[in-house]
Amino acid sequence: MLKINSKKNKQKTFDKIVKKIKSVKIQGARNIAKAAFEAYSLIPNKNSKKILLSSRPTEPMVGNVLDMAEKKIPSEEILKHFDNAQEKINKELYKLIKKNFVIFTHCHSSNVCNALIYSKEQGKKFEAYVTETRPLLQGRKTAKSLKKAKIETTLFVDSAIGIALSKEQGTKKADIVFLGADALLEEGIINKVGSEIIARIAKEEKIPLYIVADSWKFTKKEVPIEQRELNEVWDKAPKKIKIKNPAFEFVPKKYLTGIITELGLMNYDSFVKKILK
Repeated sequence: MLKINSKKNKQKTFDKIVKKIKSVKIQGARNIAKAAFEAYSLIPNKNSKKILLSSRPTEPMVGNVLDMAEKKIPSEEILKHFDNAQEKINKELYKLIKKNFVIFTHCHSSNVCNALIYSKEQGKKFEAYVTETRPLLQGRKTAKSLKKAKIETTLFVDSAIGIALSKEQGTKKADIVFLGADALLEEGIINKVGSEIIARIAKEEKIPLYIVADSWKFTKKEVPIEQRELNEVWDKAPKKIKIKNPAFEFVPKKYLTGIITELGLMNYDSFVKKILK
């Protein structure tokens, strides 16, 4: 946790963190939640909470963490959860990887990346297919992270999702799909746009698809789908051309083989039942 004394410096650091969250310089729901918690700890009031919640509205984990901070739950307890949850997720995902698997993932999920790196370090042999994830190219961060861990990695343009999942044009068929999640809901999940078509193709190709996420991303509240700036897609586009830039989309639970959280590996209905107890 940051230790900053002066009020001016606290505000400056708070504003800097908010800017990084908004601009997606901080990526992955887990990292966003940790950063939001750090910012809130500098200026713990209702206005700070409101600003942080609006910085990335499709992130219920941020809301859950800030609710805990508001209730004065010790910071050590909150921060310890992130590492403990990741360790448990790592061990569950490890069990699903068979020798020489081709693993497909989309965008950037710190839960997925950390678990794949853990599996590699434990001796699992596999390769990864990653989508570039336009317009902000978060998939490049995933590819760099996996390559640094010496995982054989192939980056695909987003429009080649079907090729990446199927045995076409010299690619191997993906054996398994691991997707992160920004929000866990009763009827399914919300994740980076592109996830729903990936889930549909995986279902058609009979490729198991698992959500890899911290249970703190679950919410019973309605989650807004963030619409990003148009210039991310086409800066200085000609007038009268409409541009849609949704950052996320809903994936129904019918497409999900299962979910891996710190609570274990289970089917989605069992997870929801357990979390609502």
